[in-house]
Amino acid sequence: MDMRSRIHEDMKTALKAGETVRLGAIRLLMAAIRQKEVDERVTLDDDGILAVIEKMIKRGKESLGQFEAAGRLDLADRERQEIDTLCVYLPRKMSVEEIDAVIDAVLRETGAATSADMGKVMGVLKPRLSGKADMGMASGRVKARLG
Repeated sequence: MDMRSRIHEDMKTALKAGETVRLGAIRLLMAAIRQKEVDERVTLDDDGILAVIEKMIKRGKESLGQFEAAGRLDLADRERQEIDTLCVYLPRKMSVEEIDAVIDAVLRETGAATSADMGKVMGVLKPRLSGKADMGMASGRVKARLG
């Protein structure tokens, strides 16, 4: 089942079960997907939908921090539930060892040896780790290896 179908089925399930927070998060996701498709005049594939989900989770985490700082725990709790709903659609996260193995392979492929090669390495690494690893952490590990 493709990502779009899975999201649509989950929306129907949440509607039937009366799960308002989950339903709201899924509806926001569907709206964001449609908006991206209209803006770019394309039909998003699973990778495109995954990018929309990651962006929504990132925004949600930023909002969560602001709600907590402002003492709005009710809104923070709702935001946390929405983030949890969206995280279900992300692929399994890679372990540190798996990330290191991919980094090592990319370093061998690109022949990178110095920190000047960082951009070249990240350009090859990003499509391989997208959605499966925290790119900030991966970037730090690459930087440490390149010295």
